[in-house]
Amino acid sequence: MDSRPWMIWTGRALSALFVLFMMGASVAPKLLGMPVAQETLAALGWPHGYALMIGLIELAGTVLYVIPATSLLGAIVMTGLFGGAIATQVRAESPLFSHILFSLYLAAFMWGGLWLRDARIRSILPFRRTTGEN
Repeated sequence: MDSRPWMIWTGRALSALFVLFMMGASVAPKLLGMPVAQETLAALGWPHGYALMIGLIELAGTVLYVIPATSLLGAIVMTGLFGGAIATQVRAESPLFSHILFSLYLAAFMWGGLWLRDARIRSILPFRRTTGEN
């Protein structure tokens, strides 16, 4: 399986950007009880008090993603979380490209980083060149 250094380093960079964003912009405000976290969730229709629980799930998924042995599990947990975020944004009738699809953008960084840095993931989810034959 192809493990070129540029792929590994690009994957690490994408993964680092994903983790930094999640920890700084999403997990920390929720776990630190910042008003913006609760206000944002309330505006989306979430009852008061869910910020901490969602923040803990985000933290767990992000930590699992960072650990090489559990990175696939972390990506799966985060994908589930992103699905819920997309559903919440759809229900709230949020703008498509800036809000509804934002979790898809994060998932692209997360899965792209994992795919580039881990040959095992590339073997499970290969991009294949088609030769025109079946």
